Amino acid sequence: MFFQKKANKLAEQSSLAQTPWAQVWRRFRKGRTARWSWRVLVFMGLIAVFADFIANERPLYCKLGGSTYFPVFKQYAVDLGLAKWDTVFLQKSWDEHAYEAAIFPPIPYSSSTLDLRNTRCRSPFSSQAVKSLRWRHWLGTDQLGRDVMAGIVKGTRVALLVGIVSMGIATLLGILLGSLAGFFGDDRMRASWTGILLNLLALFFAWFYGFAARSFVLSEAAKNGGIGLELFTALGIAAAIFLLANGLNYFIKKWAKPRRITLPLDLLIMRAVEVMNAVPGLLLLLAMVAVLQKSSIFHIMAIIGLLRWTPVTRFLRAELLRIRNLNYIEAARAMAFPEWRILWRHALPNAIGPVLIVVAFGAASAILMESTLSFLGFGIGSGGVTWGSMLSEVRSNPSAWWLAVFPGGAIFVAVTVFNLIGDGLSEAMAER
Repeated sequence: MFFQKKANKLAEQSSLAQTPWAQVWRRFRKGRTARWSWRVLVFMGLIAVFADFIANERPLYCKLGGSTYFPVFKQYAVDLGLAKWDTVFLQKSWDEHAYEAAIFPPIPYSSSTLDLRNTRCRSPFSSQAVKSLRWRHWLGTDQLGRDVMAGIVKGTRVALLVGIVSMGIATLLGILLGSLAGFFGDDRMRASWTGILLNLLALFFAWFYGFAARSFVLSEAAKNGGIGLELFTALGIAAAIFLLANGLNYFIKKWAKPRRITLPLDLLIMRAVEVMNAVPGLLLLLAMVAVLQKSSIFHIMAIIGLLRWTPVTRFLRAELLRIRNLNYIEAARAMAFPEWRILWRHALPNAIGPVLIVVAFGAASAILMESTLSFLGFGIGSGGVTWGSMLSEVRSNPSAWWLAVFPGGAIFVAVTVFNLIGDGLSEAMAER
């Protein structure tokens, strides 16, 4: 009994010593449903990261003509323009070479491989014209002979990219606008006319030089799986333009001392939120995609991100309205700390919790929106494979049940996992 009480006391002290976020994570892991949902999400993330090593028509390793090659790795260098394929690989398809030794991925097909011997939607249980069981299409093929399992693997990468990147854009925009609306309100933000004009000009030039002028590069990078580097480059260009504009504004204020005005930020931002929420999201998304001459996965992610910022803004604004008048914020003001420092160092870290719940639910919504667009034919574009585009083929092949069951099941699992993680976070934070 003594040792049990001692252990409970030590556990209690250890719990009190943990940071609030560590306690939230501990409570989150206590829930069995949330814990298993997190494990499934990690598993899906591993599939997305290593998709090229799981499903690919190229061997992981091969020996041909006395030389050793690693085609899957070399494909990345070819896509980046750092290397070119040897002539021997341009003469035949990958499965027709007389390899001295070769190791193929578990699924020896990529999502775009056309197996001309198994076209017209071969069922997983029907006879297939393959050399051996190693080359069998275990989940069947579509009308063009593409392997369904390889498409599911590639679609996992696309779905998680859409969910994470689009909600990353929405979160950044929502945090910025929600912070301005909730912390500064209608009477705490004063700015000069020159600062307002320079930042509006910076917004235009950041969009033009960071994204519009580089749209082709971003689209090609998205197709080749290198969107991360190009996206960071675009964001870097935009950030540099804003820094230049605000640096110029700093010197103008020192020299000319322009008149400052009070900005009703809460009023303006909340009216913008109401306008965005008044239009159905899918309708607005279809309208924006229709304006584009050629849509890509980057365009889809950016558009969804620009549409999903309103829930983040509203939740963060509500939290900051509660926090901004608490004692520790008033104490920071009494110590003459700048308002921006109080916001970023003290108020925002304590208000960000509900945003994580919104992000989890928003990622599920983003995956559904992308799947809907691909199903309707407005998604990633010709040649791209997503769960929604695979599901759309059932309309022309109603008897191909596997084209509905497997992609539809993947969409269901992904959306359910994100929703359950959101529920788990909500319950964990409610106990704080």
